Amino acid sequence: MSSASPLFAIDPLHKRERRKQARPGELLQAALSLFVEKGFAATRVEEVAALAGVSKGTLFLYFETKEDLLKAVIRENIANLFPAWNEEFNTFKGSSSEMLHYAMRSWWERIGNTPASGIPKLVMGEAQNFPEIANFYHTEVIEPGVALIRRILQRGIDSGEFRKIDLDQAVHTVYAPMIFLMMWKNSMGLCSSGIQIDPVRFIDMQVDVLLHGITI
Repeated sequence: MSSASPLFAIDPLHKRERRKQARPGELLQAALSLFVEKGFAATRVEEVAALAGVSKGTLFLYFETKEDLLKAVIRENIANLFPAWNEEFNTFKGSSSEMLHYAMRSWWERIGNTPASGIPKLVMGEAQNFPEIANFYHTEVIEPGVALIRRILQRGIDSGEFRKIDLDQAVHTVYAPMIFLMMWKNSMGLCSSGIQIDPVRFIDMQVDVLLHGITI
């Protein structure tokens, strides 16, 4: 009796091809983990390759430099989310207050509550020594993020739901709490003692303060 039907045999070529297609994602995951843990400058490409289970030469087949690798990490984990967010807001049926709340909650679910939350701290810490990375982050993340927040606030003003405000400054009051939460999570939040912040409650309170202030 034959041990197995050739119909169910695994094609080694197909298996290798699937493995090859998975490598960029595995490398990006390994790079994100090490960059956030050790910093960009302190992480060697050999470490990233080893964690991903490939050789250094294989890594350079996909990413020409370590800077290109970090840019790909930023794009994969944050920048690529903005088109979907903008599309969601094209069809959003709720009020602008609800849209703002949804945007901040959604940000926490898709970025803040993931390993990608360490990227802003990483970029800020390395900005002086790697200005090219800082400029890339500004173009790929900060500018689209500011545009998205501005869009929400402008929607509320146009509908009469929000009063007229200085949008150039107002966008900072929206994203600053989110930056703080990510910085805290990846610094003081790692300590076993001290102040503990509930991210969801923090976001809900920030939205309430933004919309209603703290006066009676």
